[in-house]
Amino acid sequence: MKRMRIALVAAAAVSALALAGCAGGDGGGGEAEPTAEPAPTFDEGTTMARLAEAGEINVGTKFDQPLFGLVGPSGVPEGFDVEIAKIIASELGISEDNINWTETVSANREPFIQNGDVDIVVATYTINDKRKEVVSFAGPYYMAGQSILVLADNDDIESEEDLVGQPVCSVTGSTPAAKLAEIGAEPVLTDTYSNCLEPLRSGQVVAVSTDNVILAGLAAQNEGEFKVVGEPFTEEPYGIGLALEDTEFRNWINDVLEAAYEDGRYEEAWNSTAGTVLPFVEPPAPDRY
Repeated sequence: MKRMRIALVAAAAVSALALAGCAGGDGGGGEAEPTAEPAPTFDEGTTMARLAEAGEINVGTKFDQPLFGLVGPSGVPEGFDVEIAKIIASELGISEDNINWTETVSANREPFIQNGDVDIVVATYTINDKRKEVVSFAGPYYMAGQSILVLADNDDIESEEDLVGQPVCSVTGSTPAAKLAEIGAEPVLTDTYSNCLEPLRSGQVVAVSTDNVILAGLAAQNEGEFKVVGEPFTEEPYGIGLALEDTEFRNWINDVLEAAYEDGRYEEAWNSTAGTVLPFVEPPAPDRY
């Protein structure tokens, strides 16, 4: 079986370290020589091999969603989705500095994957059958649910039934927008959920509706101004989008997710981001369809 050039580089690096260790001798009980992690190797022709050899990966994520994907003053995205992408990159031997982040909003995630603008999308991206016609999904790695955000002093809206016939803000191309129309609300659509906040403040809409974890992040970012009400009324399994029918890459990412569940990296990623506001829940098993 052929292996990538990166494997030869890794072997050379290991040999160099071994020689360096011999040259230094045991030194009479000094500190142990540092050991290098072996570079990952992949079958030639796979997406994993291409990315590992390139030493960089293009990742699409949201830039305006607190807790999951938010660009702050540093200019670098932060959040749970971002940490999931870092775990995947690290398993390819790619450092955080060599991840190229691209903002993906709900309406452009599939086109960006299809056009090759990004290698993966990790962006509160609900897996559904319609999307699976044009892209593939690894995961799910988190189970969210659609909910409702209102002004903090609004006691009139308590569930999705109170949205019927009411103007409610959501995002073009999102599954929550479709659900609002289905239940009889009047969707008012924009491009990002953060752009829904001003219409909510001004009274142009009575609520914002999308996944509960996104709304919790917006409420936490604007403490005392908004609140999340009611119980989630859908199930939104978050997946990692990638090119259609790239089964090897999808299966490999699922393996990475399961390893991260087992060794604690997933929980650590959660606790350092969304877990500052939301409770930890056990991740769902990847759907190896």
